[in-house]
Amino acid sequence: MKTGVLMVLIILVMLLSGCLARQGDKTTFDELARIKCIELCEAAKKTTDLSNGPCLSDNNLDWGVKDWVCDVAHWPREDVDNKPENQCQEFRSGKAHHFIEVDTNCNFIRAY
Repeated sequence: MKTGVLMVLIILVMLLSGCLARQGDKTTFDELARIKCIELCEAAKKTTDLSNGPCLSDNNLDWGVKDWVCDVAHWPREDVDNKPENQCQEFRSGKAHHFIEVDTNCNFIRAY
């Protein structure tokens, strides 16, 4: 009996989470992108110089957030942040439509 109830609860949770995800709540995706971008930044910071404001994820699904890019910038913004080679190509070309910016210490700056 307990196994059957547990299975029903698991299926119910899966169905509800699937329904919520399909609603496309932008706030949810903004939050997920922010969290994932900060995680990418923290990992990159250990092995990469972030002072040039590099693009950390260019609309790939490796970081789990489709149609978003993760970019490092300075706060306040510096000239190096406006150089195309330091920006995410997928966003500049229009293949990705949203971005998360974090500073060189992996603090959230903005989402667009």
